[in-house]
Order: sequence, then C-alpha cells, then structure tokens
Amino acid sequence: MVAVLVVLFFLVPLAELAVIIAVGKSIGVLATLLLLLVFSVSGAWLAKRQGMAAWRRFQLAVAEGRVPSREVADGAMVLAAGALLLVPGFLTDLLGLVLLLPPARALARRWAPALARRRASRRGRVTVSDSSTRVTWGRPELDDRPHDRLG
Repeated sequence: MVAVLVVLFFLVPLAELAVIIAVGKSIGVLATLLLLLVFSVSGAWLAKRQGMAAWRRFQLAVAEGRVPSREVADGAMVLAAGALLLVPGFLTDLLGLVLLLPPARALARRWAPALARRRASRRGRVTVSDSSTRVTWGRPELDDRPHDRLG
C-alpha cells in the first residue's frame, strides 16, 4: 500500500510534469496549455455523457429487478475517469479518457475479480463455502479464538 501511495503522490506528478515540459518544448507553451484545456473540457463532457448513460442503465436494471453489479462497476469507473480528468496532465487525461471507453471498462470489469482475489489472498485466508465467504485477516489460529474480555 505504501508503494502505491508513493507512486500516486510522487512519481505520477513527476511524470506528468516531464510530459508537459516535453510537449511544451515541442509545440510551445500556449499550445500546450490550450491542449490541456481542450482535453479537460472534452473529457468532462464525455464523462458526464457516459455517467448519465451508466445511471440510466442502473435505473433500468433496478426496474427490471436485476442486481445492477455491472452498472455499479461502470459508474465507479466513470467516476474515477472524471477524477483523473480533473488532474492536470496528459497521462492522467489519457487514462481517464481510456476509462470512459466502454470496451476498456468491460476489460477492467473482467480483471477486477482476479485482482480482488489476489489482494485478499495476500492479506489473509479466504474460505469460500456454498453459503458464505469468510475472510480472516492476520494469523487465523490466533484471531479465531474467542477473546476473554473480563480477564
């Protein structure tokens, strides 16, 4: 988790700055700022459009009595894409725009369960039965014993 935070707070802004400087050197400062503005405005418009479409699909699934898991996942990815588009920079804008594309979201939905399983297996023991799922964090042989709260 610490490594992820280091990447998010230090390496991503440095990479964004390097790309902005490189683009600025090749096409000029004004053109770079204009390009960043165009990406942000068009990305915000596209995020709003895709978000409203995801909301309509969510409402339709609920009206049909289906569990809207796909629709919720799409909505979360559109929200993440919108947040990425708010961050100034070409790399985050590109990632945000990719997340707004329905085929990219479908691919991410296929990868999400495998990533969650892998993360859960690193954290602890996952036991799956027909009726429930039990996740135990830490050392199960110690955590599974009842605790004496009076002693």
